[in-house]
Amino acid sequence: MRKSRTKIYQSWRHVLFTLFIVILPFLALLFFSRIAVISNTELFLAVLTSFSRLIVAYSIAVVLAWISATLFYRGRRAIVALPIFDVLQSFPTFAALPLATYWWGRSDLTVIIFLVMTVIWPIFFSIVSSLKLIKRDWEEAAEIAGLKGAGYIRSFLWPVSIPGLVTGSIIGLGEGWEALVATEIIVGIKTGLGNFFQIFVDNPTVTALGILGLLILIFSINKLLWLPLLEWGHHRMEE
Repeated sequence: MRKSRTKIYQSWRHVLFTLFIVILPFLALLFFSRIAVISNTELFLAVLTSFSRLIVAYSIAVVLAWISATLFYRGRRAIVALPIFDVLQSFPTFAALPLATYWWGRSDLTVIIFLVMTVIWPIFFSIVSSLKLIKRDWEEAAEIAGLKGAGYIRSFLWPVSIPGLVTGSIIGLGEGWEALVATEIIVGIKTGLGNFFQIFVDNPTVTALGILGLLILIFSINKLLWLPLLEWGHHRMEE
């Protein structure tokens, strides 16, 4: 029997709409640069710098969250570890940011560490929720197939955790974008979007347009990347 495949583009209108979503953030940035009287190169470099920090922090958070979730999602370890993780999730990370800035300085390291602390928890708890939905007959099928070690992780745990990973990524990165700008401003780092928002703090029009442009960028990334991945993950689970 041939496996059904998810059709990405349903029509030419869907293709044109996708192209529009791709172009929209660039148009917003160009419009913002004209209003704020900033060079396009300088603005795109600031966006790229902040985006790079978030991607590095997200990559670290995903690895740590997935390993922790697979280790502590059930059994006695879960009884002990999950309440501790829940308390850590509630810790106000921004309260410790001035102290971290004193230790590590006004650097990318400080920003990335605090972004990891922000992004990791939605991803971790979403993966845990996905793993807790594992049915006993699925585990029995994995045992019958002789899945062990790396094969068990690659062919069983990883596919089952994908919906939680994608859902947690959508939530975590949404919080990450918000924390990114705030952290850059508090740390006082002189590159990135935080510096731009700080420069134009007394100009409500430019600030509002900058926030709108950031929201458009987040919307485009979610629409082009995370929502299709979420649909793909649920499709894999149904198979």
